[in-house]
Amino acid sequence: MPRLIPLLASLGLSLLTANAAAAESPRQVIIDQDAFGPATSNLQAVLMAIQAPDVKVLGITVESGDGWCRENTQHTLRMLELIGRTDIPVAAGPDLPLLNTPQATKLWEARYGKLAYKGAWTEAWPKNSVVPRSPPHAADVVPPMAEGAPKLKARPEAAADFLVQTVRAHPHQVSIVALGPLTNLALAVKLDPELPSLVKELVIMGGSFSPQPPPGGSPFASEYANTPRLEFNFRFDPEAASIVLHQHWPQLTLVPVDPTTTTYLGQSTLDTIGKAGTPVARYLQRYGQAGYPLWDEMAMGLWLDPALIRQQRTLSVDVDTDHGAGYGNTLSWNPGLNPGLGETSAKVVFKVDDAALLQQFTQLMQAPTPRR
Repeated sequence: MPRLIPLLASLGLSLLTANAAAAESPRQVIIDQDAFGPATSNLQAVLMAIQAPDVKVLGITVESGDGWCRENTQHTLRMLELIGRTDIPVAAGPDLPLLNTPQATKLWEARYGKLAYKGAWTEAWPKNSVVPRSPPHAADVVPPMAEGAPKLKARPEAAADFLVQTVRAHPHQVSIVALGPLTNLALAVKLDPELPSLVKELVIMGGSFSPQPPPGGSPFASEYANTPRLEFNFRFDPEAASIVLHQHWPQLTLVPVDPTTTTYLGQSTLDTIGKAGTPVARYLQRYGQAGYPLWDEMAMGLWLDPALIRQQRTLSVDVDTDHGAGYGNTLSWNPGLNPGLGETSAKVVFKVDDAALLQQFTQLMQAPTPRR
């Protein structure tokens, strides 16, 4: 027994050293986002990863969605300038989804009814919208930006190429957090079918199952009263979403709109953040969007700290691509009941610790920005 003591002590020291080394190695992530800005849920979620001290953002890939890709890219670049993180590469994707178009969406609406929200394709913004939006414009137009135009340039390669190159350079180490339509990720999979097997994990903000309004109602839940399976990210590019959901990812977490309906970012939170006086705090104090759920912030927050999840289920998930009334709808089955046509299995989040999520967001946004 005495001879074992030095051996156990040595083993314990080795484990402590290994754990310490692992703790010093930051988690690596690529953020795929329809990064309309300034701020909004899109860029506020990106900031959460940038602000996390144990995370290295390898890059941001941008697609069309809430706004056109070229405009979204400019908002992203300008945000990085304002917070002093011009070291983070940004790569832009195509203007349009794989198959879906504004014209096809209009034809669909003429047959099946108006969509509540169309992002970049919206023809007219409601007068009571609290988010300042430029009048609708073409994909190649970047209207004057409230935060000013960036001098920083996007990467020369397309977003899909950047995804493949970066994951290949760090096999089995990179998480992808996809917060917008899945156009870039689908194109990357087509370029490199082995990509999913080389990723550490994938987190998607998208899909809808049966969003319920909290007590007292929520205008952001009422949108789903008659179309509970219809969610913007999947509807904007259904074919891309279906392609991504037919890949075999080592780990796939899906954060649908359902748990976001009980969250709320109030002006008081932005005021509290603003008092920190850091570049990030000043950016949010000036451009932060109060009055909205924590849509993308939730998905990013759960990747940063999965302990915030209160309820999740394992489901097979796909997207309706039949171009009928349910085009873009989320499809799901309990394990073993799916058609078996390649649908993947995902951990689907349904309940989250809302108070802890808001606290996490506030603390991250108040902290000094880490340098890499």
